[in-house]
Amino acid sequence: MSLLEAPVVAHVVRASFVESVHRGLAVVTAPDGTVERAWGDPNTPVLPRSSLKPLQAVAMLRAGAALAGEALALACASHSGEDAHLAGVRAALAASGLDEEALRNTPDRPVGEDALAAWLASGRGKERVAQNCSGKHAGMLAACLAAGWDTATYLDPQHPLQRLITDVVAELTGSPVVATVTDGCGAPVHAFELAGLARALGRIASAPSGPEARVAAAMVSHPWFVGGTNRPDSVLMADVPGVIAKEGAEAVLAVGLPDGRGVAVKIADGARAARVVGAAVLGMLGVDPDAVARLGDVPVLGHGERVGSVVAVL
Repeated sequence: MSLLEAPVVAHVVRASFVESVHRGLAVVTAPDGTVERAWGDPNTPVLPRSSLKPLQAVAMLRAGAALAGEALALACASHSGEDAHLAGVRAALAASGLDEEALRNTPDRPVGEDALAAWLASGRGKERVAQNCSGKHAGMLAACLAAGWDTATYLDPQHPLQRLITDVVAELTGSPVVATVTDGCGAPVHAFELAGLARALGRIASAPSGPEARVAAAMVSHPWFVGGTNRPDSVLMADVPGVIAKEGAEAVLAVGLPDGRGVAVKIADGARAARVVGAAVLGMLGVDPDAVARLGDVPVLGHGERVGSVVAVL
């Protein structure tokens, strides 16, 4: 199945009128990695975008990067660009003996609404440290230094770090990598079946030891650094003990539960329904209903007032 053939999984409802529909895919994997339930074909290849970051962070640790705590959470992050995020990235770079000049990600402005407003008010332009993937890039640089690899070319798909990431992705997902392309930040990102993304997040969340357990611990202990204020994945991790969650661009959401189950969602049109569908699936799995309600609350506005919502129709 291609995304063009994906089933309808969400409605945009305005005052009881169905205004739009979203097609997409969703999957739940069991602790042993098998598909427990799916909407659409879970073997459909997708680009996980930033939902790949926890897997990339596992590879960084395997390369020897001395990342922990906030710095490791930032390596998994699509941060909002709030002051503490930027300070954390700078601190991670400084711990490697580097500064912002070493970053090779695409310059940008903060993505958080308040952070962006403050940034624009200060008259600053696009900078690498403000781009939401800068923590990942700081982690990649730390991995290169630890392994003795070149830091100037770490974004090359043939760089030793990127080859290691490819191997780790294939291992944790249990799925073949069918394509490698350039992500928005300049780093390689891999396409593989949606079930593999759920499987990998479940494995990381439930890992008893090793790099996977260290990544999960950093995300669980420092959820705000993975996203930021009012960011859905950060809020979910703060609400539900032991859960790891990561959004990705173009409407991807991946969640790992501490019992080893995984959930992954991809909305075909890249629009706003991923968290709504993800919340519906997590509700079916018995996750805290209040947390599920917060995750899945996407209002439809009319004249500044709530007149409807995006609702899952699984």
